[in-house]
Amino acid sequence: MDRRSFLRTSALGGTAAAAASTLAAPAYAQGKRTLTFVTTWGRGLAGVHDAVMYYADNVTAMTDGQLIIDVKAAGELVGAFEVFDAVTSGQADMYHGADYYFVGQHPGYGFFTAVPFGMTAQEIVNWYYQDGGKELHDELGQIFGLKSFLAGNTGAQSGGWFAKEIKGPEDFVGLKFRMPGLGGKALGKLGASVQNLPGSEVYQALASGAIDGTEWIGPWADEKAGFQEITKIYYTAGFHEPGAALSVAFNRDVFDSLTPAQQKICEEAAAAAHQWNLSLFLANNSAALVHDENLGDPLYKKIYDSAMASMKKSSAWIKLSDGAYTRQRDRVLGG
Repeated sequence: MDRRSFLRTSALGGTAAAAASTLAAPAYAQGKRTLTFVTTWGRGLAGVHDAVMYYADNVTAMTDGQLIIDVKAAGELVGAFEVFDAVTSGQADMYHGADYYFVGQHPGYGFFTAVPFGMTAQEIVNWYYQDGGKELHDELGQIFGLKSFLAGNTGAQSGGWFAKEIKGPEDFVGLKFRMPGLGGKALGKLGASVQNLPGSEVYQALASGAIDGTEWIGPWADEKAGFQEITKIYYTAGFHEPGAALSVAFNRDVFDSLTPAQQKICEEAAAAAHQWNLSLFLANNSAALVHDENLGDPLYKKIYDSAMASMKKSSAWIKLSDGAYTRQRDRVLGG
């Protein structure tokens, strides 16, 4: 008997099952259906919450408004790490998150986000769409009554922010460090005290000294989170998440109740969200890294802002005046 069947037939049914079925009742209004979409992300978290909204908006648009996705950020309906149970129980219809948060449910979930020294962003989509990964994601989801799709990717993640420089493996002993998934388990083997905190709680934990360091995502999302305000020690290469995928997962009964067209829209919107989200992170990381390296210097920021503003003001004319010249110069000189 799989977990889904067990939950249906358990002696714990009774009042609890009745309450769950009430929560799971789909909301319909004038032929439209509202799906409750919980997430592991705080509202507005750069990149990850953007993926949620991109997916939700596309599903609603492509179904001509027949499916309305009601987004609940972490803490608005359930906590960040409670979304898995909320969807499997029927309290919510679907979730968006990093599936490696749920390796306690099954260690296989780690591979659908990232594992240490694992796949890059391109490699994970190759596996997912061409070498059986998608089918395995579905097989894993069946155990828990879920229908899952990749729906985001951060690209390669950074090593993280530290209160003190790391000079050797011994520096991890006793270090209170936030790192989820199998990467955190690896640091635990080195003696670190690994913390698994939702993204919306990391800044305060780092600022208060509750943790000595954290990884989050990469330069752009980290800058938006404000970690550079707390510590200046930042390692840009991480072993733990070389291409971290994000997922959307439906309660399987909810997904099965959708029309075939709606099911396909939900699936294809997830694939689009994956590629769009990856491009969002990669397009913003380089500029943010330059900021992060120099934000401690107020004069640098003043110079940078002035130069960028001037460049934007001048660029329209320069493209016309200098462009023709430099193209011919390069042709003549062989540049």
